[in-house]
Amino acid sequence: MIRSVVAVLCLAATNLFAQYEDQVSVSYVMVPFTVLSGNGAPITDLKAKEVSLLVDGQAVATDMFEQSFNAPVSWTILLDGSGSMGLAGKMDAAKSAINALTARRREGDDFALYVFDSEGHANELVPFTENPSAITRALDIVKPWGKTAFFDALAEMPARTDLGRNPSRAIILLSDGIDNASKMTREQIAKRLEAVAIPIYAFGLREPAELTKIVALNEEMSNINVLEELASATGGKLFVGNQPQQIASAMDGIESNLRAQYLIGFPPTGKGTVKYRRISLKLAGRVRTVRVRAGYRGTEPPVVSAASRGKKRNNERKKS
Repeated sequence: MIRSVVAVLCLAATNLFAQYEDQVSVSYVMVPFTVLSGNGAPITDLKAKEVSLLVDGQAVATDMFEQSFNAPVSWTILLDGSGSMGLAGKMDAAKSAINALTARRREGDDFALYVFDSEGHANELVPFTENPSAITRALDIVKPWGKTAFFDALAEMPARTDLGRNPSRAIILLSDGIDNASKMTREQIAKRLEAVAIPIYAFGLREPAELTKIVALNEEMSNINVLEELASATGGKLFVGNQPQQIASAMDGIESNLRAQYLIGFPPTGKGTVKYRRISLKLAGRVRTVRVRAGYRGTEPPVVSAASRGKKRNNERKKS
């Protein structure tokens, strides 16, 4: 009898969670994005008139367009502390990456350090601080142990970034890409990150040759491809490698792209069903690469009417 009651309660909780997931909606959609030219350099003189935001293929009326090229950044660092990180110099590579990041600190930058355990919890070692040495000291006590549950830990991180002081933010995830303990599935973590406007830059701490061998032997044990999907969906990027020069080059790229960032946004109308809606950008021809979050979960966007589009084109012709 007790088991039956527990089963009913669990089913009810599951249904409530599912209903909650369907109802969650953002009140404002802020879309950070980076644009690169043909040679991979950030474009720093983009104008609002060169950008059109589309949701599910329809043009959206935006009420914010800002540029951020040298602004301070709040860096939320999530480090894999599992036993597999103690092999092949992976933890040393992770610590090297973190030290490379803090060494590039600019005025106003702050950092927080979390280490995730086999239970999937992101344990705070250092709260947001402007003192890089606090991060370095904390790294000395990290000892690899246990299984890996980075899906569960990563799900906690977007809320943790709110503790940073700067509007420009990023999550730095350092892991060997092996998840063998998460309760959350690949599909669930992807859904959880749908409304996240914080780019995730993931470091898959492996040699490409090692990764190919492991994937061939046991594809399920390597979730590097999942890291890439999650990073891309949030407007970030995946880096694979564990050599100092690879890490330093990756950090240079992250910093230059993040500091040369644009923000465009709009408030959803509150109408229609709450569902996942895909975001895309239409930009001027000189742009060759765009990094932008994949979408948001919410109600309908304020779609630009055909009359408004015609008026905008006429105004642009007059200006030209």
